[in-house]
Amino acid sequence: MTTLYVTGAGVSADSGIPTFRGEDGYWTIGSVNYTPQEMATRQMYESDPGQFLLWYYRRFASYRHVPPNDVHRWLAGECNAAEGGQKRARLITQNIDGLDGRAGNADYVCIHGRLDMMTLYDDQMALHGRAQAAAAQHGNVFDGAGLDGGLIMPAPWDDVPAALRDTGAASDDPAMASDGEMMAALLTLCRIDGDGQGEGGAPRPARGVSLKPYVLLFDEYYTDLYRMATAEAWMQAASRMVFIGTSFSVNITAIALRTAIQRGIPVEIVDPEPVDLGIPDGMADVTYHRMTAREWVGLGV
Repeated sequence: MTTLYVTGAGVSADSGIPTFRGEDGYWTIGSVNYTPQEMATRQMYESDPGQFLLWYYRRFASYRHVPPNDVHRWLAGECNAAEGGQKRARLITQNIDGLDGRAGNADYVCIHGRLDMMTLYDDQMALHGRAQAAAAQHGNVFDGAGLDGGLIMPAPWDDVPAALRDTGAASDDPAMASDGEMMAALLTLCRIDGDGQGEGGAPRPARGVSLKPYVLLFDEYYTDLYRMATAEAWMQAASRMVFIGTSFSVNITAIALRTAIQRGIPVEIVDPEPVDLGIPDGMADVTYHRMTAREWVGLGV
């Protein structure tokens, strides 16, 4: 009997990370010229990588040192435990904050990536194939696929001050540097330069050379780079699914919910204001818990 937890931004809200669609959410604040939905795309990374990286760094990387909360630690305990030779629970999270790993979860699927990691820029299917090979050899795309493999590696956010100095910025403080200085530093760190690839010699990422944040963008699709095959296998093996702190606005939740309904396993939804999924009465075994994640796991308000 294994429970599959599928978590969203509501789980990390207690750590001080804004939800995606709240008043100060990730997808409510863009750049000067673009909406978040325009910024968080592969097309923007490819056509204007400086603008993309600047927005990403200021919007996401500022949360890289936020600590996990008690719900992350509770989930880690559940997922690391075994009963009768089986895992008690598994976790698929939509969150890119990496807090589940920092809470001690030994193996979970971060289906949308992690803000503390980078991946090599290449064709999505090429990366899918490399990720499959890494997982087949090592059991996990993260094992043996780091710096030596060049597939997934730590993000260089802490190297920004040094990059500002190297690129001639007036200050090595990211909070004091101008947008232009920050873009020059970030482009350098991500191995993107203006070598004539873009119009007028503008910088463009180079396949097999440049680095892209390890995050699934709006115009990208789920591949084994993000452990999609593992996620699907866990959905098929689960005896129960629990969705916590998610608005069901992304594809992975629809895939997981559809799988649970097709397999006839019980579903629980934990959210103070759960969305109406439109499931007809009697079609599925769905239970709603109108409460926060902390309340549901018995930690109180």
